[in-house]
Amino acid sequence: MTRYSLLDLAQITENGSVAQSLANAADIARHAEQLGFTRYWAAEHHGMAGIASAATSLVIQHVAAATSTMRVGAGGIMLPNHAPLVIAEQFGTLDALYPGRIDLGLGRAPGSDQRVAAALRRTLNSDPNEFPRDVMELQSYFADDGQTGISATPGAGADVQLYILGSSLYGAQVAAALGLPYAFASHFAPQMLDEALEIYRRDFRPSAVLREPYVIAGYNIFAADSDDEAEYLASSMQQAFVAIRTGKSIRLPPPVRDYRATLGGQGNALLDHVLSASAIGSAATVKARVQSFLARTRADEIIIACSMYDHAARKKSLEIAANIFT
Repeated sequence: MTRYSLLDLAQITENGSVAQSLANAADIARHAEQLGFTRYWAAEHHGMAGIASAATSLVIQHVAAATSTMRVGAGGIMLPNHAPLVIAEQFGTLDALYPGRIDLGLGRAPGSDQRVAAALRRTLNSDPNEFPRDVMELQSYFADDGQTGISATPGAGADVQLYILGSSLYGAQVAAALGLPYAFASHFAPQMLDEALEIYRRDFRPSAVLREPYVIAGYNIFAADSDDEAEYLASSMQQAFVAIRTGKSIRLPPPVRDYRATLGGQGNALLDHVLSASAIGSAATVKARVQSFLARTRADEIIIACSMYDHAARKKSLEIAANIFT
């Protein structure tokens, strides 16, 4: 049986607030836990008007405190933004507070534009291509193997599960070389999915933490009682995607009936591409799309993104999704 998990951006709605978004994050995580979701991941993004998960480790602590059994973690931490020792200390602390429940997905993208990245790092001289070295340094802190000459406190000996995130072939190569599980961001960047998974599985080297390749694939599910209602609910995220791709940062807007009919050919082509790893519709429609995606990718786990303006509708969408997987 394919595992199913939840990816959350703690999105801020047009008329909402950061406080409400974080309260919703805890509530949706509790709901997902009751529905049998394997894990809840928050994602690091900066300088975006509609996303409240910038301080990702704090959001993880907030959600872990609100749940009791499911795994909670980062999908992901953008490691070039941070010194590996700082991340070891943060996630070592989380593991001490919530032992055996903390995941740490690692990516090399900035999670922001270049101006915001410079504000985060104070300098852009750090090289994202040093990502594998930074991952191994982080592993060394958790292992407390003496390779760095520093013992991370907290962090040394922490039982934090590491994952490599990616939306290109690079992450697949790193995950394969290090023998780590691999999560592909197909929910918003699906174009290299098939090739990346082929490379990861072909080149995978067993490690002390993983004997065989393990794939998590991002997938959008917008489910409702009918196809029309699901299309309506999905229009909030569709508006946000169009805004992002045209250089605008907006809060998650209310849904709009027949939104795609208002777009020209270019806008519809954009959404067809960016949302190709998506299922929008009734339970029957979503099930068929999910089964086709799983047959194609052979993913071990699907991590579901579902950004809806209405919190209750989002909870119902997750219920429909869970029924499909179980």
